[in-house]
Amino acid sequence: MASRRAVGARVVSWETGTVEGPGGLVCSVDRLASDAGAAVLRAGGNAVDAAIATSAALTVTTPHMCGMGGDLFALVAGPGAGSSEPLVLNASGRAGSGADPDRLRAEGHRSMPFLGDVRSAPVPGCVDGWLTLHDRLGHLPLGDVLAPAIELAESGFPASPLLAATLPSLAGVTGCDELVRSGVAAGDLLRRPGPARMLRAVVAEGRDGFYGGEFGARLLEVGAGEYSADDLAAPLADWVDGLALDVWGHRVWTVPPNSSGYLGLAGAGIAERVGIVADPDDPAWVHLTVEAARLAGFDRPERLFEGADGAALVAPERLAERAAMFDPGQAARLGDRHRDGGTIYLCAADGNGMGVSLIQSNAKGYGSHVAVPGTGIILHNRGIGFSLEPGHPAEYRPGRRPPTTLAPALVTRPDGSLRAVLGSMGGDSQPQVVLQMLARLLVSGQEPGTVLSAPRWVLDLEGGTGFDLWDRPDRHRVRIEEHAPSSWQTGLEERGHRVERAGIDVAGFGHAHLIDVPLDGAPRGAADPRSVIGAAVAV
Repeated sequence: MASRRAVGARVVSWETGTVEGPGGLVCSVDRLASDAGAAVLRAGGNAVDAAIATSAALTVTTPHMCGMGGDLFALVAGPGAGSSEPLVLNASGRAGSGADPDRLRAEGHRSMPFLGDVRSAPVPGCVDGWLTLHDRLGHLPLGDVLAPAIELAESGFPASPLLAATLPSLAGVTGCDELVRSGVAAGDLLRRPGPARMLRAVVAEGRDGFYGGEFGARLLEVGAGEYSADDLAAPLADWVDGLALDVWGHRVWTVPPNSSGYLGLAGAGIAERVGIVADPDDPAWVHLTVEAARLAGFDRPERLFEGADGAALVAPERLAERAAMFDPGQAARLGDRHRDGGTIYLCAADGNGMGVSLIQSNAKGYGSHVAVPGTGIILHNRGIGFSLEPGHPAEYRPGRRPPTTLAPALVTRPDGSLRAVLGSMGGDSQPQVVLQMLARLLVSGQEPGTVLSAPRWVLDLEGGTGFDLWDRPDRHRVRIEEHAPSSWQTGLEERGHRVERAGIDVAGFGHAHLIDVPLDGAPRGAADPRSVIGAAVAV
């Protein structure tokens, strides 16, 4: 019998079924957004059109997780992509020309300000990401692709339980008038006139309609010298070479640094080298996956920055060295610091076999809590990934991209055909969730619905922000979900891990989605039940 728990006026079931879509499939954190993507597929769009439509709709309906003031990464593969290897897009923004680490240090900061400071908001790359994807791979006119999002923004949509619960956190944030009002409850109709106007400007004038229009002008005002007109005119989306690792009979792809995607690949590579059991209920399985994630990530603060050599981070000799550190009987001691949500994930597939793995982020909840007045857009705070250590390769400097926790993934078979698109939100835990999904899919052979419903663990730093786990990797705590088998807690504690069995926590264990693409047959996928209103919508 499915385990069910109440969340406000809604009930969360820890079980979800696998959905098959002969004409395509869209999975996201919000049914309204998944419906938007599916409508575009029905109108003759491809998976890229559907992914953009879903992403745009999410910027309207889930401002507590993403928005046009954030960043975007995407991987695309399959027929129609026009490449024998997955295409990889990095649309993460760069620090403005006014970035000045000395000033922050002089003010007493030892790390980037978390909230309320525009300096932690690089120029947002989301809209540039949509346009770059559409220009190269889209099929339908851009106006048709963005039409569902515009309709939701102008006509209104019912506030989700999670949105209604988080809106009070914006009290006192200037420029959020259309979101902050008294008494918004789940189901109340919300209209987003600001984002609707911004979306219409993108349809009418493309990139210039956004970065060179009302949004850009007001961003310069809010920035007060942090950004220049040239910063907004410079392209923010780049096609990059994907980072890949052969593991468990497949090739797993992700976005190279400044993305944290390499951690999911490295964790899988370590687990394969050690030898993973097929039964996820076995305490040896959970100990190995936890330790593989820790061994992959403990030196992340020193290793992850824009331009870091991703191939070296997943090189066979490095993974073999990390695998040799694994102890089946106890947690590894790694030291306090090695010296050597708000994000959405969505995936889409069309009936021709093209798949898109896309992640879009505010970073923490409503991002920086700095709004661009009149636009309805809140700026992300991805700049918290920058370092304030003088000379660090990720030091906050003009034109640099910050290290990011975003870690989307895509899986191909040995013949190069698309096997799956998958990923999750969740700050530092994203690669950990990806690792667990890969192990369940590729080793245990579980169905997408089972993979998404299965219990998860995440590494947690007590008192942390969700973005600082690797500052103190030996002080980790393993949080396991309430429906995890008892063998997990017993086995982990016996091996020296601190364990917390969490109560209901719909955001603390990721909102993951997965589409599996069979060699023969329709795409099959599922949306995460933890997202409460998420959906896999078939065509």
